[in-house]
Amino acid sequence: MADNAPVQMKSTLGLTGLTMNAMALIAPGAFLWLTFQIQATTGVTAPSMWIGIVVALLLCLATAVCYAEMAKLYPGTGSSYYFAEQAFLNHAKVWRYARLSKFIVGWGSHVYYWVYPGVMVGVMGILCGYLVGTLWPNFMSASNPGPAFMMVVAIAFSFLVGYIAHRGINGSTSVSIAINVIQISALVLFSVVALGYRINHAPGSIAYQFDSASSEAYSYEFATEKTVVNGQATENVLRDASGAPKAKLDAAGKPVPYHISYPAQDEKGNFLSHAKASSVVGFHNLGWAFIQATVAILILVGFESVTAMGAEAKNAKRDIPIAVLVSLLVQGVFCYLFEYFAANYFLSSGYTMQSAAGSAAPLGDMMIVVGTALFGPGGGRIFMLCEAFTVFLALIGTTLSCMNTGARVTYAMGKDRELHGYFGELHAKNLSPHRAIWILAAISAVIGCVAVIMPFGDAGALTDATIKALPHGFWSSFGYTSHDAMAAMPNSLLTMTLASNFGTFLLYGLSCIICMVAYHNHPKFSLVRHLLVPVFGLVANLACMAFYLIGPFMGYGTKMEPLLALGIALVWAVYGGIYFIRASKVSGRTTLVAARSEAVSG
Repeated sequence: MADNAPVQMKSTLGLTGLTMNAMALIAPGAFLWLTFQIQATTGVTAPSMWIGIVVALLLCLATAVCYAEMAKLYPGTGSSYYFAEQAFLNHAKVWRYARLSKFIVGWGSHVYYWVYPGVMVGVMGILCGYLVGTLWPNFMSASNPGPAFMMVVAIAFSFLVGYIAHRGINGSTSVSIAINVIQISALVLFSVVALGYRINHAPGSIAYQFDSASSEAYSYEFATEKTVVNGQATENVLRDASGAPKAKLDAAGKPVPYHISYPAQDEKGNFLSHAKASSVVGFHNLGWAFIQATVAILILVGFESVTAMGAEAKNAKRDIPIAVLVSLLVQGVFCYLFEYFAANYFLSSGYTMQSAAGSAAPLGDMMIVVGTALFGPGGGRIFMLCEAFTVFLALIGTTLSCMNTGARVTYAMGKDRELHGYFGELHAKNLSPHRAIWILAAISAVIGCVAVIMPFGDAGALTDATIKALPHGFWSSFGYTSHDAMAAMPNSLLTMTLASNFGTFLLYGLSCIICMVAYHNHPKFSLVRHLLVPVFGLVANLACMAFYLIGPFMGYGTKMEPLLALGIALVWAVYGGIYFIRASKVSGRTTLVAARSEAVSG
């Protein structure tokens, strides 16, 4: 009889395990490294980077309350997909819309859950390219790694994470706990050192400037020469045989020390640095804050992931709501706001926001500068490599956590026959939704390759001199054409990030609506938690979605990437409608539920 028992998930996760799984997805170690460069390329909006995170955080906090409240009523597998069915099915008036609502939520959530891991594996490609370029600069540029190399890493990493997820949730949780402790400690250390560097280097004092070609920091002025390229005068840094910049010499033949400053803009109006701490936390422009929030949402999502693990929680009704809120408060309020303040306040003439926009890993560059100041020549690179290892671990954790969540939503839809039943099966031994996991791993590999094919397009296009200086070879320079050609192309990493983020706003907005439906006329209804907070969350999500369309035409940020992201979401929505109609005809199911007993509970 035991052999014929259905394969089911086991309840093994306590409060710590649930919280750590969500915290691993939010992963400040991975995202500080990742999104600083993406946010730096969003046109003129970079001064509002920190306040944009605050806007995104408020939106997420409102949505997190909605998820926590729904988890109290409907603990189960499938997160918002499951909540949508139960909220409508248990409502006295709108129960007929249970199937339609859960399909819309489940299908729409895949724009987030299927694209997000792809962005993460693309970032792993960028990180590995940066590290290879740092260690072997003659083979690869650290600041601008080769797309072909990054694609290979993205594919390998995607299937590696898929294998870990396939092995089961307990192993994933152990990985998440270890990664959280390491990455939070490492990034807090960097933030403290970066703040100390800024505080101890007043304007005019001798400091370090970063050289992207050699990936080192130097305390002297660089010697330059003026040349004419394509009829335009340019100033190039003179270098020795090893590629290190030569020092500018004074009348006595001694190197001229580099004196730091904190300019706000360059001659073209591009933002460079914050003159004082109040500038870091300032709004500057409300539109800029919203544009930055549309990118920053990527770093805060994940708190809802534990609501997909209700079947694996020991006490789901008690622990999941707590895990949702604690994970966001620890990672979002404490880690991100502190770390982003430190990184933005660190900017100077020695390393500007424009330097960050043109680098694959601005946080790595910053670590080299502060590490050199702290430990001396050569020490900066060692400090960066140690920190980069923690980012490597954080990327494993966040990709693994999202792949686990996305696969479980797909599994729930397959189990309900809203997707092919192939997706709704568990591995007999590991009890993981293995088929959904492997499909998601393959999709992530493809999206990761797309993300790194043109990470310096549009506003982040490199100068012709930078492109010419890249090490030549298929793995190191294939895909880098010319400044004009790259400027005419969309930034592929930003495009896929915004596509994932649009799916997040869509899912979070729908979840706020579901929360209001779930508690409408419910005995435990609270005006604040079940109406005012969800309404605020819905309006905030809609506002960020609207900025995808109206922001570029108001002169905020870039145009190609948000419009392409909208196009991806629109195509997915049209395909979803076609799929739903065809699948319903084949299975003989009606769009509206004829009787409550006909609805299949996830």
